[in-house]
Amino acid sequence: MRRYALEGVHVLDFAWVGVGPITTKYLADNGADVIRIESAARVDVLRVSPPWRDGQPSSINSSQFFASYNTSKRSLALDLSKPRAREIALRLLPWAEVVVESFTPKVMRNWQLDYERLSALKPDLVMLSTCLQGQTGPRASFAGFGQLLSALSGFYHISGYSPDEISPPYGAYTDYVAPRFAACAVLAALDYKRRTGIGQHIDLAQYEAGLQFLAPALIDYFTSGRVLDARGNRSDRYAPNGAYRCRDEDGIERWIAIAVADDREWAAMLGVLGASQDPRFVTMDQRFAQSDELDSFIGALVRERSAEDLTTELQAAGVAAYPVQSCLDLHRDENLRAFDFWHWLDHKEMGPSPYEGLQHRMSRTPGELRSAAPTLGQHSDEILGEMLGFSSDEIAELKRERIVY
Repeated sequence: MRRYALEGVHVLDFAWVGVGPITTKYLADNGADVIRIESAARVDVLRVSPPWRDGQPSSINSSQFFASYNTSKRSLALDLSKPRAREIALRLLPWAEVVVESFTPKVMRNWQLDYERLSALKPDLVMLSTCLQGQTGPRASFAGFGQLLSALSGFYHISGYSPDEISPPYGAYTDYVAPRFAACAVLAALDYKRRTGIGQHIDLAQYEAGLQFLAPALIDYFTSGRVLDARGNRSDRYAPNGAYRCRDEDGIERWIAIAVADDREWAAMLGVLGASQDPRFVTMDQRFAQSDELDSFIGALVRERSAEDLTTELQAAGVAAYPVQSCLDLHRDENLRAFDFWHWLDHKEMGPSPYEGLQHRMSRTPGELRSAAPTLGQHSDEILGEMLGFSSDEIAELKRERIVY
């Protein structure tokens, strides 16, 4: 029996930055053999992005940002602007079942590594092309990153505390959304290939992936004509619904998130807080109508309470509540420790480094972070020599010509 769910699946990963590498990380951590083809002539921007080992950018191999997205992979460093490098990439095509790339459509076409050409050589190929706005359409060639697509997709418009106080969601939001769809699409295409022997091209746009998470707002507009604006933590289902500051601990602000769904939970929350019923907030309709006053009321009740203790008491009373945790809190969270979520892997240059664990646990074929992220070109000699049959002299010549790194 295979140890990993995707053991035996071979992937050529031309992608860079976020969406593509995260997608192939899912595959690699579940057993797929992923060769990351990257360039030293135009280094992946995450290799030069913080956080770095010891807080300093000592080299292009010291970014934990890059490392977190590229576990369990091998690295072959080629300068794909050179024809000889592209010939080497093509020699790996018969080995690959899946090719992944995340550039604007013209890049792979200019390199003659687009789906039309690759599928002519390997008809059963599964290829994922993912970029901001897809392979077709008037803006297909527009380049950028997930934070820009988050703005275009509408997330910036609804984030913040009011229409006058726009506060974007953290980071390149759609970069974190799209890989969930991309990995599922690749698995579906592989299953189709297994049943039919036929490959296919997957065109996944961050734009369309991001819009899936705005479905309620989009449906509401189509049915009622209402346009959702920024409104902080306001909810159509919960009141109160927000984050409230608790007692500071060790000089650090502590907050608790609380969501109350009905009058029973409201009464239970008041009981935990030792508060009497306020005639302004007896019914849900009253609480919805006076959201600002309600937040002030709750804020005063929890201000001197411990966020951890209050969470325990509210949960026991059937009220949804959790402390607002920082990154430091997450690293010492008892539940994540019980899950064995955090892993330390020995990186070739950075040494022991922390990595996030898997998102799931499969009983028969559990995945794992099989190796730390590779340094740039860490496996170039191995792949060229053992897989493609190049001699050591030929590899040395390719490196002298800066075709291989």
